[in-house]
Amino acid sequence: MIKDSSKFPDSVYKRTVLAPLFEGAKRHFVDPVRDINQAHLVMLADTGIVDEQSAREIAVALADIDATVDPATLEYTGEVEDYFFLVESELGKRLGTDKAGMLHTARSRNDMDHTLFKQVLKTKAETLLDQVLLLTDTVLAKAHTERDTLIVAYTHGQPAQPSTYGHYLCAAAEVLQRDTDRLLSAYRNLDHCPMGAAAITTSGFAIDRDRMAQLLGFQSPLLNSYGCIASIDYITGWYSAVKLLFLHLGRVIQDMQFWTAFEVGQLYVPNSLVQISSIMPQKRNPVPIEHLRHLASVTCGRCDTIVNTMHNTPFTDMNDSEGEVQQAGYAVFESAGRVLELLTTVVALSSIDDERVCATADKACITVTELADTLVRRDALSFRNAHEIAAETARSVIAGNTALMDGYDSFVLAFDRHTETTSNLSKDEYIDAVSARNFVAVRDRPGGPAPAAMDRALNTYAATLNGQKLQLQDARQQRVAASQALARAFQQLLDS
Repeated sequence: MIKDSSKFPDSVYKRTVLAPLFEGAKRHFVDPVRDINQAHLVMLADTGIVDEQSAREIAVALADIDATVDPATLEYTGEVEDYFFLVESELGKRLGTDKAGMLHTARSRNDMDHTLFKQVLKTKAETLLDQVLLLTDTVLAKAHTERDTLIVAYTHGQPAQPSTYGHYLCAAAEVLQRDTDRLLSAYRNLDHCPMGAAAITTSGFAIDRDRMAQLLGFQSPLLNSYGCIASIDYITGWYSAVKLLFLHLGRVIQDMQFWTAFEVGQLYVPNSLVQISSIMPQKRNPVPIEHLRHLASVTCGRCDTIVNTMHNTPFTDMNDSEGEVQQAGYAVFESAGRVLELLTTVVALSSIDDERVCATADKACITVTELADTLVRRDALSFRNAHEIAAETARSVIAGNTALMDGYDSFVLAFDRHTETTSNLSKDEYIDAVSARNFVAVRDRPGGPAPAAMDRALNTYAATLNGQKLQLQDARQQRVAASQALARAFQQLLDS
């Protein structure tokens, strides 16, 4: 029989696992551990599980630890396993192990861990949601300002039809608002408290799980105690929602990069966001957009890291979802916050180059669809026949290197060739039919770029944004009110 005389922790295990976890706990989990200790003590006293005198002594000791132990100065020595046991050890020094041990009645590190992980995620999620809502506000404000600003809309990388910058931004805002709904839904899944589950199956003590949830700022307890320590969908759900947000933003960012290319030149980025080549002084490099693109991709990748870590893990309490993985997830908020802040600025300060839009519109005949539509309405042609006439007109003007607006003679010839009659369109009516402004104006259906349709849409988006802000405001107020209630309840123990 091999006799194991080594002392815990093994030096390699200490260096590679326990010390990094301790350092992470110092950075992220000190306040949540304090709040859980205080709330659990208040609940134990309220339910009579711990007598009033003992509860007061424990409260005094916890307050002293909070006042005299500076976690930032601590170094991991291996004398205790982790930060939780350090606090318990400090409590024992002040009260003795028996009295100190009362605090751990009817709880486990299992339910404590997932509770404090949720507390940290909730706080970080609220900050990220603030940034998302500010970006949405900025996008919608810009859309309102640029409601009538013409752009060239591209499909398959080619000029397709005229639209407006406001119309484009509203499309981005719709996705942003759906992504925000997903984030708010994922946030609500963070808002259920695991405390009271203990290790797996709750406790034989008459604990008050609702009281714990209330004191810690949760909407309610998470009902099934096994699920409290095993179901990590609050992690996968949150990071999946965040990934979708940045995947979708990345597509808009890529458009911005394309629109700033010299050959397109549709989007103008101001000098404050442009870097000049070190060797080619003529080059205006809008590199913040490149940083937006790669940081959005980094954020997606960081989300994948967390979600994929959960793959094929057992449905039980496990380290795969705990301290080290949770801390790795916080890097998501770092890169995500940088993207949201920078993108908000880029959207606010950039503008459309009207001259380049007009030049591209003329050269690419992007209004020719409306010429076909007008022929259907005015000359009672089938759309397919009208399409052929419009296509021939476009080919002719492109070959002649002229604008579609100057192609009335080509149109007359094409119309005669396909119908053997004369069109009802006069030259002035033809010019109006193929103008970009008319193209936009007649598209007044719901969701279209015409001014009235845009105004209706913007009102809808504003109402949605207001509702989302109220949801976040209510969640934050719940958490702040709970923090104040916990402080009062703990102070009452101190004063008893």
